[in-house]
Amino acid sequence: MATTLLVLAVIATGLYAGFMFSFATGIMPGLKLLDDEQFVAAMRRINEKVPGPLFLLLFLGFVALPAAALAVPVTDRTDDARLLLIGALACAAASHLITMAGNIPLNVALDKSTTPAPETRKAFEARWTRLHLARTAVTTASFALTAGSALA
Repeated sequence: MATTLLVLAVIATGLYAGFMFSFATGIMPGLKLLDDEQFVAAMRRINEKVPGPLFLLLFLGFVALPAAALAVPVTDRTDDARLLLIGALACAAASHLITMAGNIPLNVALDKSTTPAPETRKAFEARWTRLHLARTAVTTASFALTAGSALA
């Protein structure tokens, strides 16, 4: 059971980090090339689709699986492995905090905005992207720490 949870935790953190990385390195740079109206419309469509059931399962599993792996008593788990999982959880919590306190409110404001597209984009893009880069860094760290705990 403990090994299964740890493998699932590595998979979940890797998938989530990869999702964030793809947004940071491909999707947002691609959207940056669009004009203001296209950018705002594209982000609104993304905001409609991303919080789907599979994403929400991954969003929750990204935190729950490393926590479960840490909570299951394992006699042969090293202190280093435990510390790495604790670090992974701290990074996962930081990612969710950034998402809930920063990116989601910006998404909601974008979706509700009635101002012209250039103003809407200006109020959204740079801040959302900075926050996203921060959560990309902490999700990647969470993945690395979770994987490291499996090897420790």
